[in-house]
Amino acid sequence: MVQDNEFGARLMRLRQQAGMTRPVLGELAGRSGSWVKSLETGRLKLPRLPMLIRLAEILDLNDLTQLTGEQPLARSVYAKATHPALPKVTEALASYPVTPSTENADLSPEALAARVQQAWVLWHGAAHQRSAVATLLPNLLCDTRVAVRQLDGKDRRRVQALLAQVYHLTQLYLSFQPPAALVLMSGDRAMTAAQDADDPHAMAAAAWYVNHVYRDAGEEHEARVVLANQMCALLSPDKAGPDLALWGLLHLAMALSYAKIGREGDALRRWDEADRAARALGDDYVHPWLIFGRAMVDAYMITIQADLIHSGYAIQQAARVDLGKMPSATRRSFHTAETARAHHMRDEPLATVTLLSKANRESPDTFGFSLFARSAVPDLVEGGGATVRADAERLASVLGLEV
Repeated sequence: MVQDNEFGARLMRLRQQAGMTRPVLGELAGRSGSWVKSLETGRLKLPRLPMLIRLAEILDLNDLTQLTGEQPLARSVYAKATHPALPKVTEALASYPVTPSTENADLSPEALAARVQQAWVLWHGAAHQRSAVATLLPNLLCDTRVAVRQLDGKDRRRVQALLAQVYHLTQLYLSFQPPAALVLMSGDRAMTAAQDADDPHAMAAAAWYVNHVYRDAGEEHEARVVLANQMCALLSPDKAGPDLALWGLLHLAMALSYAKIGREGDALRRWDEADRAARALGDDYVHPWLIFGRAMVDAYMITIQADLIHSGYAIQQAARVDLGKMPSATRRSFHTAETARAHHMRDEPLATVTLLSKANRESPDTFGFSLFARSAVPDLVEGGGATVRADAERLASVLGLEV
């Protein structure tokens, strides 16, 4: 075993020096006291890098080697998944095209809008959405940028708004893959295109995706909340329709940002505003590509409660959510995995494995790139017990993990 059990002994010493019990450290890390005990006794292997960093932050350590010692971290401990088409999409994003992708490419706003709509249908409808959109993205990135230069007036602004959506799709494709700088680039370019379009709806949508980028990167929550509030001011929620949906979406972004840093009251107040928007729009309303609606608002409460370390409330919320009403395989898979995360926090391996298996069936692509799944599955293989070990090993094989 990697530790021998040096890592476990080191973790126990640092925890005791910080005056923490195992249940307290486990709760702060989003896990259980028994999980901490398994690490300290050597029953579980060295956690992956994101969890090591989280433990270091909780224990107020300046140097990760205080936890790990001088042993090298194998690439398999921290590597993200990589999609086969990543080089081609990366090349298209980094290039500066001057001609269309094909000689007869139709660069009219109507033709480009139809292609962008097709890409969203694939993203939300395909089980392997990255493979599906990767067939369209390189040419779409090329043609929308060329069209922006060739058109003027209203047509140019319309294509700028479409270009922002293409960058959103690129950001989604690139998410949870190396290098992270490309995800940041996509988010920034999307906001720039939306601002150049002078389109409040496009800017509000870009703010939602920028929030995801910077929340996952651990950037300051104040900046994310300020951005969402600024974009809310451009909308007219009294008009209902897209304005109200985007207004609710931005409040949901703020709720997620606050939950990430443990500000429960602020998180729940912002979620209440998103809930009010969803209720006003009606149970049948779903934004065509942002998927904002009743089911999405309810499902993100699972994430909020899990981030607030209220795993019981997260599980109770999951029981009330009908993910079947959400017309997006990738979102159904994500929210199912979030419910698994809540069970994992309660040290319930059977429920965790069952839900992760369901998330994989909903969308193998979303599951395959899930950072939580890639972290939790090896733990389940090592410490979940005989009841779940075979299923956990199958999931590890799906993820391409060596356990």
